[in-house]
Amino acid sequence: MNIDDLRFDDRGLITCVVQQHDTGEVLMVAWMSRESVRLTLETGTTWFWSRSRQELWNKGATSGNVQRVIELRADCDADTLLALVDSPGPACHTGNRTCFFNTVGAE
Repeated sequence: MNIDDLRFDDRGLITCVVQQHDTGEVLMVAWMSRESVRLTLETGTTWFWSRSRQELWNKGATSGNVQRVIELRADCDADTLLALVDSPGPACHTGNRTCFFNTVGAE
């Protein structure tokens, strides 16, 4: 499969789930554009599309928490990506290891 086989939405974006390759821990979910997928494959580090800033961003370029890509997979519909990474530092902008630290429950 290559980039042309992926199904981007009407904004030109595709969801990417980022997972620690050796533990299976889900670290974050972000959006990728065609260009960020290409850059991720070329550089071996994760690149995403910031919907708020309307620009590409290389994860860890500012914080130093770079995610090295082990493998990039597409789901069966080619409309969601799974990035298996080595992420030695925090993935979340809050400083947490993962963005998924809030438990949701019935009150």
